[in-house]
Amino acid sequence: MSALYLRRRLTNALAMTLSMLATLVGLAFLAWILWETLRQGIGALDLKLFTKVTAYGEDGGLLNSMVGSLIINFIGIGIATPIGVLAGTWLAEYADRTRLGESIRFLNDILLSAPSIVMGLFVYTIIVLPSTALTHGSTTFSGFAGGVALALIALPVIVRTTDEMLRLVPSTLREAALSLGVPQWKLTLQILIRAARSGIITGVLLALARISGETAPLLFTAFGNNYMAFNPMDKMSSLPQIIYQYANDPGDAMHALAWAGAFVVTMFVLLLSLASRLILSRNKVSHD
Repeated sequence: MSALYLRRRLTNALAMTLSMLATLVGLAFLAWILWETLRQGIGALDLKLFTKVTAYGEDGGLLNSMVGSLIINFIGIGIATPIGVLAGTWLAEYADRTRLGESIRFLNDILLSAPSIVMGLFVYTIIVLPSTALTHGSTTFSGFAGGVALALIALPVIVRTTDEMLRLVPSTLREAALSLGVPQWKLTLQILIRAARSGIITGVLLALARISGETAPLLFTAFGNNYMAFNPMDKMSSLPQIIYQYANDPGDAMHALAWAGAFVVTMFVLLLSLASRLILSRNKVSHD
């Protein structure tokens, strides 16, 4: 018995040591990336970064890319949120423990891990090419197409989060409401979604953070624009796309602008992550 106990203790200690080492290695690389982004990005920050467009080159800024990123990201999250919440609600409340529901969850998990460039090529095929043919070339790449590509990336995240949050709601709430004669649709809208509201909002914010740094799908859809563009049907610049473009430029000044853009994207994602944490923590406190 003592030999078996000792072996288990040694196995547990070895597993804990390896887990801690893996965690420390991951955190070390993350800290290194964040430190380099902060060090290089803060040094490149300038007033012209927020007041000039990329058409000025080395003497320009990233204003049009920031505006374009906001427009494209909010188009994507605006498309994905209602569809994702409705789909997640249907999976949790109407298709739970059914073969169809399990199949859809399996397909949704596949979409979660699908390469983003595949989404970009898909949208290029179904939106960019047909719009080019229908308008005889007047409308080709567009911010709207970029938003659709990002929506396809955000959609499985929101579906999965909504599904999981609703399934975490205690079944006693459902039983109590149904015993009082509350219709299923009213139970879902007024009780269950309210109870899971903070988790669903967190999922939407995390999906927005996920798509904020995507570059590959935008190269095939929004393409880029050196001037300010507010019309979603025009070619539109974005921060990830301009970072990729400037990082491949041989000039040091363009590299500095790329680091500044990376810093802005990092801060945006960090704020979204903190906001999601804050929403979750406030909900836990209120429930406690």
